[in-house]
Amino acid sequence: MSRTGPLAKLRRSSRTRDHAGPTDQQEHRGRRALRLYLRQQCSQAFTRPPEPYSCEQCGKAFSRQCNLRAHQCVHTGEKPYSCEQCGKAFSQQRTLWVHRRIHTGGKPHSCEECGEAFSHHSVLLTHKRIHTGEKPYSCEQCGKAFSHPGHLQAHRRIHTGEKPYSCEQCGNVFSQQSTLQVHRRIHTGEKPYSCEQCGKAFSHPGHLQVHRRIHTGEKPYSCEQCGKAFSRHSHLQAHQSVHTGEKPHLCEQCGKAFSHHSVLERHKRIHTGEKPYSCEQCGKAFSQHSGLRAHKRIHTGEKPYSCEQCGKVFSRHSHLQAHQHVHTGEKPYSCEQCGKAFSHHSVLLSHKRIHTGEKPYSCEQCGKAFFRHHHLQAHKRIHTGEKPYSCEQCGKVFSRHSHLQAHQHVHTGEKPYSCEQCGKAFSHHSVLLSHKRIHTGEKPYSCEQCGKAFFRHHHLQAHKRVHTGEKPDSCVQCG
Repeated sequence: MSRTGPLAKLRRSSRTRDHAGPTDQQEHRGRRALRLYLRQQCSQAFTRPPEPYSCEQCGKAFSRQCNLRAHQCVHTGEKPYSCEQCGKAFSQQRTLWVHRRIHTGGKPHSCEECGEAFSHHSVLLTHKRIHTGEKPYSCEQCGKAFSHPGHLQAHRRIHTGEKPYSCEQCGNVFSQQSTLQVHRRIHTGEKPYSCEQCGKAFSHPGHLQVHRRIHTGEKPYSCEQCGKAFSRHSHLQAHQSVHTGEKPHLCEQCGKAFSHHSVLERHKRIHTGEKPYSCEQCGKAFSQHSGLRAHKRIHTGEKPYSCEQCGKVFSRHSHLQAHQHVHTGEKPYSCEQCGKAFSHHSVLLSHKRIHTGEKPYSCEQCGKAFFRHHHLQAHKRIHTGEKPYSCEQCGKVFSRHSHLQAHQHVHTGEKPYSCEQCGKAFSHHSVLLSHKRIHTGEKPYSCEQCGKAFFRHHHLQAHKRVHTGEKPDSCVQCG
C-alpha cells in the first residue's frame, strides 16, 4: 500500500494530533474516519467473485466445481457416500459425517442455557428458539407461526390436503415423511425404541416417552377445570370434552358424533369392516390395536392387572375395573328407560337392546338373531354340535360354560343363590330369577293367540301345543 495514500495521511494526522495533544472530540472523529476507510477498502478487496459453475438442469450457480457435482446428485438421485456401519447412503459427504454421529454418539454442539447437546449445529439453532420463543416462520393462510421451516411446510398441507408420501406396501398416503417412516414399521415389525426398565419396545420415540410415565407415575397434563391429571395430552383433550360436551367429529355414514378424531377413525372401521391389526400366531384380525394386544395375552397367558382386594388377575384393565364393582357394589351405569343399574357400560349397552328390540348378531345358517355376540357363538354350537366345556369329575360335556358351572353344583351340592323373601336356595342364578316370579306374580311369557301368560318360557311352549295340536311325546309301548 502507498505511503502517500489516504491511510498514510490519516495515520500521520493521528500521530501529529497525539503529539500536539488532541481533544477527545478530535480523537473520536479520527478513529471513526479510519474505521470507515478500512471498511471501504476491505469491501473492495473482498468483493465476491462470480460463480462460474452452473447446473444445466435448474440453472443454479456455484463457485466451486465440487459443489456443483454434489448438487447434481439431487437430479440424478445418486448417493455415492454410504455409512460403513448401517449401509445408509447419502448424496453429500457432509451429510454422511453428520449421520455417523448417530453411531458414535458425538454431539459437539451444546445449548448454553440448558446444556442439551446436539449432533448438528442447525439443530442447535432450532432448539434455541425454545428458550427465546422465536417463531419466524408463519402460515400465510391462518397466521400460525413455527420455529422450524419444515414444520411450516408440513402445516401448509393441512390447507392444501396434499399427501405426497405413500406406502409402497399398502398404498396409505401421508402428509409428512416422518409419519410414513413410522407407518412402515407396522409392516416390518421394527421397534427400535426400548424401555430401560421393563424392556418393552416401541416403533416411535414418542410412544416410549409416554410409556416411561407408567414407571415414573408422571402425569404432566392437568385439566384446568377439575384438576384431573393425565400422562398423555390426547387423553386430556378427550377429557375436556366432558366439561364442554363438544363432539366436533362426525361420521359421514351414520351421523354419530365423537369428541376426539382418533375415536372417529376407530368407529369408521365398523362401516368399512377394516381390521388392520392381525395376530401373528393365529391370524385373527382386529379393528383396534388395543384389541390385538389384549388378544395376544390369550397365547401368552399374561394377566398383568390384579385386584388389590382379592388378588384375582385379569388380562384386560377394563375387566379389572368391572370386577372391582363386585367389592364396592357400585353400579354407575343406569338405563334411562327402566332405571336398572349395571356395573359395566358394555352390559348397559346390551341391556338397552331389550327396549329397542335390536338384535345385531344373526346366524348365517338359520338366520336367528341375538342381542349379544356370545349368545350367537353359543347358538352356533347347536349346528356344529361342539361342546367344548367338560366336567372334570364325571366327564359330561356342555356347549356353554354357564351350563358347566350349573352342573358342577350337582357334585358339590352347593346352592349359592337364595331368595330374599322365603330363603329357598338354588344352584343356578337363572332358576332363582324364575322362582322370584312366584312372589312378584310376574308372567313375562304370553301366548300370541289367546293372551294367557306364564312364569316360565317352557310353560308357554307347552301351552302353544293346545292351539297347534302338536303331540311330540309318544308312548313307547302303544305309540
